[in-house]
Amino acid sequence: MELRLTCEHCDCALPNDSDRAMICTYDCTFCKTCVEEVLFNVCPNCGGGFEKRPTRPAGQLEKYPPRQEKVFKPIDPDTFAPLLKKYRDVDPRKRI
Repeated sequence: MELRLTCEHCDCALPNDSDRAMICTYDCTFCKTCVEEVLFNVCPNCGGGFEKRPTRPAGQLEKYPPRQEKVFKPIDPDTFAPLLKKYRDVDPRKRI
């Protein structure tokens, strides 16, 4: 799992021990607020849903450090709208 330390949309800090970090199946990382209030549990990159990101044990951070390069791709509402319309009311496990 790639450990990203900021929200891809709003750029807020999501350190390893954050309980606000959410990920999709491809490790796209967003804060809980953006997932709930902007994305409505639809990943703008793959269309999947989000789950709480697990915390990497502190003893493993040196061997498996977080990603240092920031992924910052704020959501364009117009570009995201068709994907959101397609999946907002579909359970993530049933999305095609």
